[in-house]
Amino acid sequence: MIKYLLKLPIWVILSSVIAYICSCIFLFFYQPRLIFFPSANLEKTPLYFNISYQDVWLPVEVPNKKSQLIHAWWMKADKPSNKVLLYLHGNGLNIGANINRANFFRELGFSVLLIDYRGYGRSQGSFPRESQVYQDAVAAWNYLHNKQKIPSEQIFIYGHSLGGAIAVDLAAKKSDAAGLIVESSFTSIRDMVALKKMFSIFPVDLILTQRFESSKKLSNLKMPVLFIHGLNDSTVPAFMSRNLYTLAPEPKKLVMIPDAGHNDVAEVAPHEYEQAVLSLVEMSKFAAAN
Repeated sequence: MIKYLLKLPIWVILSSVIAYICSCIFLFFYQPRLIFFPSANLEKTPLYFNISYQDVWLPVEVPNKKSQLIHAWWMKADKPSNKVLLYLHGNGLNIGANINRANFFRELGFSVLLIDYRGYGRSQGSFPRESQVYQDAVAAWNYLHNKQKIPSEQIFIYGHSLGGAIAVDLAAKKSDAAGLIVESSFTSIRDMVALKKMFSIFPVDLILTQRFESSKKLSNLKMPVLFIHGLNDSTVPAFMSRNLYTLAPEPKKLVMIPDAGHNDVAEVAPHEYEQAVLSLVEMSKFAAAN
């Protein structure tokens, strides 16, 4: 390869080197836009499904500025319940695209807090980054725990896809949570990049700033964990949930759904999904009693 390159005109070599360096710089600074795909347009609200809800605005601290507000919907269960779900959605669209999935948990008896990260939906802030979405999840937890006065042991944390990585990070910080549900998520962004051959020519470990390293945080979990994944997921391969499950401490459960993709696990297998969530609730009760 070196002998071949030396035969090229010097201007071709220099142009190639400059283009390569510029590509590295572009990926270093632009990578959040390759990970997050927010939308400001809320196509639906809970009223679309005849769900009563409350708009909630949660402050997050911003260095050298006034706090910014993230937007959330607080949807109480139809019947009095001591189960609460903090819902952390994936990297696309906003909470308006997640109402139906969130309502699935309401129908299982959970009250649900569904939040938009900064830069999504009606939340303030510019384009999101990894550190910011972690802060937004903590702000949502604080709202439930401090404002709504909900005991930590009644709060379940749920995350789908990228939201699963955010959920793992939050659960590692809040060891007294009732339980954690990680759906269709990955081990790390580094592992996801490794699946894309187009990035193999770049020094990924030097460039990568948005890491979402769930696999390194699982050992800090202190609550029951449910991993659930569709075997036909073409976005995040199902083996990543298997790897997460292997790394997580007990008590834990892994449910793999045949014929399900990245976004339709509950729709493809509603009964299996419901039983998996209810089994997590039972694991949480057992862990609390012991």
